[in-house]
Parts: sequence; C-alpha cells; structure tokens
Amino acid sequence: MLLNQAFSSFHSKPLRSSYIPLSSSCSSSSSPIRRRSVKTTIPRKTNLKILTTRIVQLTRRKQLRQIFNEIEVAKKQFGKLNTIVMNAVIEACVRCGDIESAIRIFDEMKNPESCGVDTVTYATILKGLGKAHRFDEAFQLLESVENGTAAGSPKLSAPLVFGLLNALTEAGDLRRANGLLACYGSVLREGEHFSVSVYNLLIKGHINSGCPETAINMLNEILHQGIMPDRLTYNTLILACVQSEKLDVAMQLFAEMKEKAQKFIHGDLFPDIVTYTTLLKGFGQAKDLVTVLQIVLEMKSCSELYIDRTAYTAMVDALLRCGSVKGALCIFGEIQKQIGCKQELRPKPHLYLSMMRAFAFQGDYDLVKNLHKRILPDTVGRILPVSQEEADHLLMEAALNAGQVDVAIKTLTYILSRWKGISWTSHGGMVASRIEALLGFSASLFNPFLLPQVLPSEPVEGFMIPFEETRPLQGTIKLRDVVSRFFNDAVVPIVDEWGSCTGLLHREDCNQLDAPLSTMMRSPPPSVSASTSVGHVIDLILEKRYPMVIIVNCTDVFATTYGCRAIGVFTLVQLNRLIKPVSEEKRDRPFTLQKMIT
Repeated sequence: MLLNQAFSSFHSKPLRSSYIPLSSSCSSSSSPIRRRSVKTTIPRKTNLKILTTRIVQLTRRKQLRQIFNEIEVAKKQFGKLNTIVMNAVIEACVRCGDIESAIRIFDEMKNPESCGVDTVTYATILKGLGKAHRFDEAFQLLESVENGTAAGSPKLSAPLVFGLLNALTEAGDLRRANGLLACYGSVLREGEHFSVSVYNLLIKGHINSGCPETAINMLNEILHQGIMPDRLTYNTLILACVQSEKLDVAMQLFAEMKEKAQKFIHGDLFPDIVTYTTLLKGFGQAKDLVTVLQIVLEMKSCSELYIDRTAYTAMVDALLRCGSVKGALCIFGEIQKQIGCKQELRPKPHLYLSMMRAFAFQGDYDLVKNLHKRILPDTVGRILPVSQEEADHLLMEAALNAGQVDVAIKTLTYILSRWKGISWTSHGGMVASRIEALLGFSASLFNPFLLPQVLPSEPVEGFMIPFEETRPLQGTIKLRDVVSRFFNDAVVPIVDEWGSCTGLLHREDCNQLDAPLSTMMRSPPPSVSASTSVGHVIDLILEKRYPMVIIVNCTDVFATTYGCRAIGVFTLVQLNRLIKPVSEEKRDRPFTLQKMIT
C-alpha cells in the first residue's frame, strides 16, 4: 500500500524532460530509453556562504596567502563578492597580523563599484589597528564615524568602541583607554555606570601595564558602583594576584566565587577551567606542592568541570615546578589512557618537552629517549624546528647526566650535523660545553676561534671606528636620494639636525623610497660608553645579534643615547677581522660553532 502511494505521488508531479526517446516509437514498451543528464546549479548565495566558511577555516590555520588565492578565483567565478565574505577576509588579515592588507581591502570595499562596508567592517579594522598599535589612525577613523563622514555611514556603536578599548588594554595603554572612555564611553554605559565588561577590560589593562596591584583594588570600585562581578572579573583578578604573587588574596577571591555562586544560585559564577589553571600556575611558581595537589583533587572531584588538554598540561607543569616528578608522571599516564576515547586530549609538544626537561635533569636516559621517539607521532599541532632542536638537546643532556658520555658525544655529533651548529647561549650549548671540557682541546668537535689581539677587559674605545668614518645620514633625507648607499652597507647610523645618533637603518627595512630615513630606522640604537670593556661589547653583538653598537662619550650614567655624543662604532665586521681560527691541522671535524652571527 505504501509502495503504491509512493509511486502515485511520484507520477502526480510534472516531469521536466527527465527522459528522451531514441526514436519515434517511444510508446513501445520494448523501446530503450536514455536518461538525460540534468545540470543542477547551486545558488550564488549558497556558494558565497560556503566560501565564507572556508575563509573562517583557513583563518584558524592562519593560511592568509591561500585565502587571497581563493578570493581571486571566486572573483573570477562570481564577480563582485558581498560584504560578509570581504569582512571575513579582513578578519583573517587582522588575525594573521597583516594590517596593511586589511587596510587595502577596506579601501577597496569603500569604492562605489565594490560591495561596500558596514559596522562589522569598521569594528574589525579598528581592532586590527589597535593590535598593530596604530592607535592614532584608529582614533581618526572613530572620529570620522562620529562626525558622519565615514564611508557607508556607520553609526557609532558599542562594538566599535569596545574593540578598540580591548586593543588598548591588551597593549597596557591605559592613558589612551581612559581617553577613549571619556570621549565615547556613553555608548558603553548601562544606565549610569559602565558595564562589567568595561571594568574587566580595565582590570586587564592594569595587569598588562605592569600594575597588577592596582587591578586588584578595582574590585572595591566595581562593588561601590553596585555592579555584580562576573566569572571573567574574578578570573582576571586572580590572574592579577598570581602576577603580583599575592596568592592568599587569590584564594580569598576563589572562595568568594564559590560562596556567591551558591548563595545567589548563580551557576555562571562557579570557578571554571580558567580559574583552576590560573591558580595552578601561581602555586606552581611558588612551589607550593600541597596547595597544587589540593587544587588537582578538587578539579577531579568536580563532576561538572570538564578537564581539557590545557588543564592537564597546567597540572603537569605545576607538579614539575614543585619537584613532584612522580605526580607529573601519573597525570601524564592518565592523559595517555584517555586518548583512546578522547582524541581532543592528545597533548601538544610543550607537554612532552616539559617532561623531557625534568627527566633529562635526573639523568633518566631511557625515559627521555622514549619521549623523544614519541613526540612526533603522539602530539597534535605543528612542532616548530626550535622545539625539535630542544628535544635533541635534552636527549644529549639525559645521556650526559646518566654517565653515558659516548652516547652524549654521538648525540652532539648528530645535532651538529642536523642543525648545522649549536649556540653557546642555549641550554644545549651549556651541555655541549660540559662535553667539550671532558673531551679536552685536542679532541674538540668544534672549530674554535681565538681573539689573539684582544684583551676582554680593555676599553672598547681602543678598537672602535670613529663615528665620522661611518658616514652617518640625516634622518630627514628620503631613501630615494641615498638608496645606492645600502647596496654596500647593511646598516647605517641615522643622525638628527644636532648630529646626535637617533637610530640605525638596516638594509632589510628600506621599503619606502619616498619616506624619510627616520621613519624606517630602528630606535634607539644599541649603545655603550667609551669606557665599556670590549668583551662586553662582543657579548652584546653575539647574544643580541647586533650588527653595530654605537660608542658614546657620556659621563652621566643616567643619561640616554640622545643626550650623549656618538664618538665611534664597533661592528660585526670588525669582530670578524679580529678573530683567527685555530689551525686546521689540529682539526679533523670542521663543524663551526654557531655563536658567531652569519
């Protein structure tokens, strides 16, 4: 019966040439029939929705170039794209830190023949300008919105102001943040007072500006205004307590959260995973193992709290900081047991490296070797080359601390071959220096350099080049007029009209031909007094990778570079001329120590 109804309903609808006869005798039951291929077209609106979703996915992976490529293909296929798609592209630029591309797309959208801009566009651009610390441009854009001269005629609204305020507090620039609230705070008010979200941002601003104590005191102001703090308020205040090492106040706020949540039956006030991980970080830094264990036990006993990968990592880090290697290993084993049914708990390389550091220090070579072997297949996310290099260094350290000197030497040889050297300033470099001390000078794995003409304690004034010989350039000169200078010199000192050195202009920073040199220089320049030892200057060049250090004649130890006269420079080129390699006849392995700058 159901089958007959299905067929009758099917034939009751008109057919759109689904079939075509092969001949005129198509009515014959014996005549074969052929199905015509029906081309279905997806609506343009659906295609653009799929494109927007694709852009969001690529943004999470920070594949900005791929986004640009797919946008160009979509423009050729669909023509003009809508504002929603282009807003997603601007958001991708902001997330990836490419504010110049975001501004370029914003200017294109404002053209009359383009898709246009809306409030979301302006909010995203303001957020991007704030993240890039281009606050003056952001304020000018906000002022144009207020005056009604902005393209698209957006209305001054809370999202516009809130996004810029968030960027200012992230940068710790409370002066501009308070100025923004004074000018445009009316759109953020809820009645007579600011919302709790605004106070949360101000608390974060005090933390980022290096004043966590002031952030803690803001709780009294919030309560005085009659505003109910939310979970984010307490979490931010607890972070301020951790950074100011006031862990007793942090525990008071923690207890207050739980008390108010139960008293007012306010589920949103109960501590969440961020609260617990912040406390773990604080008590881990304080090496308070008892409190760390209490927090871990409370987290596990709370049935409504989902312990994610970040929380497990915080547990392990805190236990390792407290010296409880066995406790950290138990948590690590618990993670491994749950990975089978909860793939989202697969750790990131940071957890493996933390475990390897602890066991390498103890000299447990077998365990470090197993962790080194499993770090690639068992972790999620991208493993940066610096993390892979550190893992190799920890394997070498574990072998040396375990007394397996031959294995440590073999690992060091592998490191030199794979990474083309090792830096003395790294932790692995310290381990390599211990191996060098065991091997002795004659069996060194490196090709050392000597400074036979230099005593490290001598003043740098005796080795510097006079400042006039560097032929410094005026900061007001445009790059177009002196561009040929940078074909020969990788870095040039920049001076002002009084002859004071205000910065250094590097060849790689010369990217605007019509701009003054002062807008592209790196300021202030690295500088030392003439009485500084040459050994200290050499350390600066090697550790900080400075190509040039300015030597100033300054008697006031509190004076800045701008208040002192430059009398000379010491450069990397000079250092390379002073060094002499040890005779190659004594060397049988020509590895070069990467303490030198290449």
